[in-house]
Amino acid sequence: MQIYSICGKLQYESSLTWQRPFRSPHHSITLTGMLGGGKNPLPGEISLAHQGVLFLDELPELKLAVLEGLREPLEERKITINRNLISVSYPCNFILVASMNPCPCGYYGTKKPCQCTQEQIKKYNRKISGPILDRIDITIPVECVGYDKLTCLQKSETSEQIQKRVEKVRKKQKQRYKELGIQTNAELPTKYIEQYCTLSSKSKKILKNAYSSLQLTTRSYMKILKVARTIADMDESQYIQEQHILEAISYRRKEE
Repeated sequence: MQIYSICGKLQYESSLTWQRPFRSPHHSITLTGMLGGGKNPLPGEISLAHQGVLFLDELPELKLAVLEGLREPLEERKITINRNLISVSYPCNFILVASMNPCPCGYYGTKKPCQCTQEQIKKYNRKISGPILDRIDITIPVECVGYDKLTCLQKSETSEQIQKRVEKVRKKQKQRYKELGIQTNAELPTKYIEQYCTLSSKSKKILKNAYSSLQLTTRSYMKILKVARTIADMDESQYIQEQHILEAISYRRKEE
């Protein structure tokens, strides 16, 4: 509420915001618009998304400076803006959700013929640098929905059912880390990884092989452990099992 108040985005002076924010800026956004700034530094989209979701559609279409500017906020969960004699820090603990096409024309890997060359596809994917990919916990390729699935009458899990499962797991994590002052596995400091993300000898071997074959960085390695811990929580498992590690590894996108 305080961030929105600074930006003059509250309808009434005494109004409260009870819903977590969902921000989805256009890919043409400027660096100042994303991170914040100006003569009198105001919060940007990353701070307006604090404790909520920042959705970035067409991720490779963002300006390079804007993309690379996300590095520190994703790591530190705060942004410091320096202007002349003014230095202002704003919180930005948000969940980043991003989407992108498989290639410039959007048809690579589908039944429709792709119009792009291999070099164009590589160039398009390389717009998302290794350091940015390192800071994204999960990457999932999404295939086109076929007609049969589109018209299928079979009921799937509802949003309300998913919400209950997520809330249950978040409650468990909040209880687990109450003495650390954090609420989720994603916030777990590196020095506590060994304590809360214990692996069996088989899991360690699996992760060791993945570290070499996927050329993982230290940051990627830590994120796999945190994601595996979350998968184990969703599975109501006290310990991280081999299947949890394998699933977490599958969510890492190998650099082209």
